[in-house]
Amino acid sequence: MCGRREPRERCGRRGGRTVTTEASLLPVADRAGVRRATARLVRADGRAFAAALGLNALAAGAGLVGPWLVGRIIDEVRAGHGVGAVDRLALWILLCALAQLLLARWARYVGHRFGERTLARVREEYVDRVLALPASAVERAGTGDLTARGTADVATVGTTLRDVGPELLVCAVQALFVLGAVFALDPLLGLFGVVGLTPVLLALRWYLRRARDGYLAEGAATSEVAEIVAATAAGARTVETFRLRGRRIAASRDALEKSRRARLHTLWLRTVFFPAVEITYTVPVAGVLLVGGWLHARGAVGLGAVVAAALYLRQFTEPLDQILMRVEQLQSSGASFARVEGLARAPRARAGGGPKPAGDRIDVRGVRYAYERGGEVLRGVDLTVRPGERLAVVGPSGAGKTTLSRLLAGIDSPGAGTVTVGGVPVAALEPELLRRQVVLVTQEHHVFLGTVRDNLLIAEPAATDEALWAALAAVGADDWVRALPSALDTALGPGGHPTDGSQAQQLALARVVLADPHTLVLDEATALLDPATARHTERALAAVLKGRTVIAIAHRLHTAHDADRVAVMEDGRLTELGTHDELVAAGGAYAGLWRTWHGDAAEQDRP
Repeated sequence: MCGRREPRERCGRRGGRTVTTEASLLPVADRAGVRRATARLVRADGRAFAAALGLNALAAGAGLVGPWLVGRIIDEVRAGHGVGAVDRLALWILLCALAQLLLARWARYVGHRFGERTLARVREEYVDRVLALPASAVERAGTGDLTARGTADVATVGTTLRDVGPELLVCAVQALFVLGAVFALDPLLGLFGVVGLTPVLLALRWYLRRARDGYLAEGAATSEVAEIVAATAAGARTVETFRLRGRRIAASRDALEKSRRARLHTLWLRTVFFPAVEITYTVPVAGVLLVGGWLHARGAVGLGAVVAAALYLRQFTEPLDQILMRVEQLQSSGASFARVEGLARAPRARAGGGPKPAGDRIDVRGVRYAYERGGEVLRGVDLTVRPGERLAVVGPSGAGKTTLSRLLAGIDSPGAGTVTVGGVPVAALEPELLRRQVVLVTQEHHVFLGTVRDNLLIAEPAATDEALWAALAAVGADDWVRALPSALDTALGPGGHPTDGSQAQQLALARVVLADPHTLVLDEATALLDPATARHTERALAAVLKGRTVIAIAHRLHTAHDADRVAVMEDGRLTELGTHDELVAAGGAYAGLWRTWHGDAAEQDRP
């Protein structure tokens, strides 16, 4: 298959499921949602935030003393006072500068610690929300979107919390205190200083109205590129087999071009915003000097006050410059935080307190299902699976077998009709209860980073070593696990013991044995095993799961031969249902499949 997601561009079908290349992106939080989330994070560590704010205020207050004392020195000299008065004031300037340095460093230290703790909360919330997503939502979203949000977006938010946030807080407090000091010296000078900032405010308003949408588009384009790369890499063999290389390259180029245009747009916003701001920095200082000189000439204000006001406004440009620089980064991180926080609006798996099944019987009634932008895959399927029954579902590729298995396992909900277990819709069961009721095992398996023991305990954390070995033996994996350097404690994955497809599949089946569900849906679950091992594994599982319901979606018809009943799917409909012998005798579609398989493939599959 081209990938493991359901894209909008069709590149092939597998088991009735359209495989896609462009992810259906998860929600993005709006501005109000981002503000509420930010306030929640601040409240979670309110003392540290208040401490950082207070220290920044003290540091800003200490920084205001210097320009005021310079003005005092000028007035003292004009009044004819000696060197001693100047030295005393200069010493106070030095002490205040030292105090500002120490307080600012302390404030940044507290701010950085606040940022790191808050980032940890953001990461933990993200992981919790991802794990709470229904499997169908994860598949529709695609690995690219989730990966981009969990890596690039969270990293951008982390940079803001660790670096941008504390710096912005420091500069904002300094800027407010400086403006307040100018007004305290002379309200008229302060008014002209604020009027001189009007061009900066206009440029900032222009930028803010466009930046968020631009950065959101950039993030979405990055997700699409990641999804294209992930899907193509995962389905590389299928791409080569069906000669889809040209289409995949074209799709990749389209995604990269879209990403390039999105990045150029945000770059254009910055190239307009920052030069406009740089030009207007001198306006407030020049305005205060001109107006102050005019007022001083008329005796309305002292020379020291004019010099101090000019120094304050010159000092104001540094925190203002940092604020505007950080505002640009804040827009980028705000868009990233909106994407991260958007998972709070995504559908969640049902929590506890729902209905409990009254029995283990599975009923499928009038089920219809269609994938997005695809035709109807299931067309009115009716089926009853009795507790403890072994049912094989067979049929040609694209008949709807895999789709039916996903509905039986509660991954998807039918578009029409019902799929129930014990009278309760399967998709309505809470995750923990669903896992104990029905488990779907496909040919796509994942080996988690960690030891063999870690990979098995996912299914049953309380399992003993004896139970782990019994599960491995049930699927024929105990021999190769015992041969590992540290047996159950051998690390798997990068840096550890590499596992091939068949070993990964056996570990997945061992987890099923440990989970001990009453119904097991096997969707070509032994496809990666060689025929003899697959037959042995299926028989071993049948022995272990004796008394439980097993629904096998299979291409190897020996599975159907061993089943209690066989269901034949054709073009989204259930066309035949009965025992192996009954269907062979009926001479229908199953009989034709059996004759073909028995004549061409049975010999090589026999143990």
